[in-house]
Amino acid sequence: MTIKNIISAIRLSLNGEEQDYTIGSIRKAVFLLAIPMILELSLESVFALVDIFFVSKLGENAIASVGLTESVITIVYSIAIGLSTGAAAIVARRIGEKNPDSAAHAGAQSIIIAFIISAVLTIVGMIYAGDILGLMGASPAVVADGAIFTRIMFGGSLVIILIFLINGIFRGAGNAAMAMKSLWIASFVNIILCPILIHFFGLKGAAIATVTGRTSGVLYQCYHLVKGNGIVKFTARHFNFDAPIIKTIINIAWPATLQFIIASGSWIVVARLVAETGGTAASAGYQVAIRNVVFFILPAWGLSNAAATLVGQNLGAKEIGRAEQSVLITAKYNAIFMGLVMVLFIFFSNPIIRIFTQDAAVIKYGVQALQIFGSAYIFYGIGMVMTQALNGAGDTKTPTWINFICFWVIQIPLAWYLSKHLDMKATGAFISIPIAETLLALTAWYYFKKGRWKEVKI
Repeated sequence: MTIKNIISAIRLSLNGEEQDYTIGSIRKAVFLLAIPMILELSLESVFALVDIFFVSKLGENAIASVGLTESVITIVYSIAIGLSTGAAAIVARRIGEKNPDSAAHAGAQSIIIAFIISAVLTIVGMIYAGDILGLMGASPAVVADGAIFTRIMFGGSLVIILIFLINGIFRGAGNAAMAMKSLWIASFVNIILCPILIHFFGLKGAAIATVTGRTSGVLYQCYHLVKGNGIVKFTARHFNFDAPIIKTIINIAWPATLQFIIASGSWIVVARLVAETGGTAASAGYQVAIRNVVFFILPAWGLSNAAATLVGQNLGAKEIGRAEQSVLITAKYNAIFMGLVMVLFIFFSNPIIRIFTQDAAVIKYGVQALQIFGSAYIFYGIGMVMTQALNGAGDTKTPTWINFICFWVIQIPLAWYLSKHLDMKATGAFISIPIAETLLALTAWYYFKKGRWKEVKI
């Protein structure tokens, strides 16, 4: 592929022109889908960083309120990701079958589910905002200052869920660029409004800016779903309640939701073990290392999401071999990228950690954590592609069981045994992570090669 062809492909991927991913070059298909997906994930990270950057100017109570609220809002994110996975799988399958009307109908039914769930979350969150912060261990001062932030954030549950969900619909349809652009708009509005509204309204202004930013992204999405020229277009009849379709979406979505909760929960437990056994320096080093892991994992997630779309569309087109080949090619690219990052983490961890801190004790733990995490980075990439491929086929239960066994049955007990029983302290907790991730990759590979995902009907 020449430089000219690469530049042309990048422009094509960002323009949002819809392609038929069931024919033509698989390598080009992966490239066209992955670039906007990577940028979309990066912008979601920017969204979170902007909030905490401006809120940090308001003092420790404000920072605590945002941190504790975000911990609880993880429930909303989990539901959003689960619904997005379910909608993307069904939409991709219908698009592959060359049935865009059914794809639109499935997408509309997923939005009905989002409205019902978000209504419950909004009511509970707005009424019990102070109690929620209290249950999370907030001091009376933090509850007094932060309840309004929590109330507004839960009041925006609908737009949190919708921005993830509708982006899943766009990705399933093969229009990853539209998903990316909606996050661009949401992030841009948030960045503009956040300092202005914080200046006038304090912490409440930060919440208003965040919800307004996401709302602008959702409005942009809805416009293109109703008035745009995309392959998936909504009309009023698509919103006629369809119990069988809703049941199918929920059956795919709830295990995907559980996957996210299981994975994020295991990281929280390991973080607690690191803090308990290694102290403040170990905890700080761990957090710095994890932020680098997350940053470098974003391109791998973009590639993994591309695999999910390609699997769904090609299964719909009855191109089973092409679906499998798409995953293997994507896994190869991910392994190459993650292999390069692995070398970076193992041999250049010290200068990387020093970018974030000059504390000798924190550097020591951060370097150790980054080297240990990086030792299995290739397996992280392969595992992500395999689990997302299964999700894209509609087989969300298999990855959920794999996550549960690898993270909760193996990683957490192993982290406890190594750190406490063998007295390896924080190092033991660090070691449990690459072991669990490697096991996950190998298990997901086994179930992918077994091929039952090829027979899933949705």
